[in-house]
Amino acid sequence: MSGNDLLDEPASALDAERPLGEVDVLFFQIGDSEYGTDASSVLRIDRALPDDLTVRDLGLPHKGHRAIVFDTPEGEGHLKVDAVNGVRTIPLAGLRRMPAAAAAASYAVGVCLDEEAGRPVLLIDLAETLKTQGRH
Repeated sequence: MSGNDLLDEPASALDAERPLGEVDVLFFQIGDSEYGTDASSVLRIDRALPDDLTVRDLGLPHKGHRAIVFDTPEGEGHLKVDAVNGVRTIPLAGLRRMPAAAAAASYAVGVCLDEEAGRPVLLIDLAETLKTQGRH
């Protein structure tokens, strides 16, 4: 499932247990910023390794002791993070696709207007972060 699936109607067998119109978003911290991603793209949370991915445009981790492990067509990817803040089910009405005019990075797929966060949270496509760093 790609990051764009965050903003499309759920259709997988796993989504059958969840009401239509909702998606599970994993929220995580890099430095002082919070981000979100499609929780179904995450395989596990692990200890970070020295060569795990960091994306300067997302900010550098303060400590980066954790890594979000995700599936890519080429195998597993690892994104170094400071903290995992949890998974929340978000109504599709609370998600907005990134407008083309925003000229955002290709991994920035949209924004979550989560009331619990109290502010908009950038949604990213984890697999796309590898491509932007020239790693596949």
